[in-house]
Amino acid sequence: MKSVISSLCFLIVFSFLSCSESNSEIIFHKSHEPSRANVPFSDAVETEDLLFLTGQIGKDHKKGTLVTGGIEAETQQVIENIKDVLEHHHLSLDNVVKCTVILKDINDFKAFNSVYTKYFTKKPARTTFAAAGLAGGASIEIDVIAAK
Repeated sequence: MKSVISSLCFLIVFSFLSCSESNSEIIFHKSHEPSRANVPFSDAVETEDLLFLTGQIGKDHKKGTLVTGGIEAETQQVIENIKDVLEHHHLSLDNVVKCTVILKDINDFKAFNSVYTKYFTKKPARTTFAAAGLAGGASIEIDVIAAK
């Protein structure tokens, strides 16, 4: 009986390892935006089931500048940037399962949230915090994980 159980355990572990090894390809995607061709990070990293997007700020990639108009305008641009990357990979905001939001000023939370809730209607898991300074002088940065 002991040897049968040992054999079964070995087969289960071997099957699990074999499956996980064959599906463990990780793809590092460059940006689809020409202005981001030489950035020192991947625009998105893809695994079998998930797409991890790099953080986005409220930069209009066609103009190369941060949008004006305060936290609401920046939040809208950030989410539009996220949508563009997701669409490039044949996904949408409905595929987002986790958001990490970094605000320059936590007092902007209510204004940010008023824009955010219009876009993320499925209510993905979220972490929000404030940091003293963000890249490019931004007021907000958001990164997401999307399920494929």
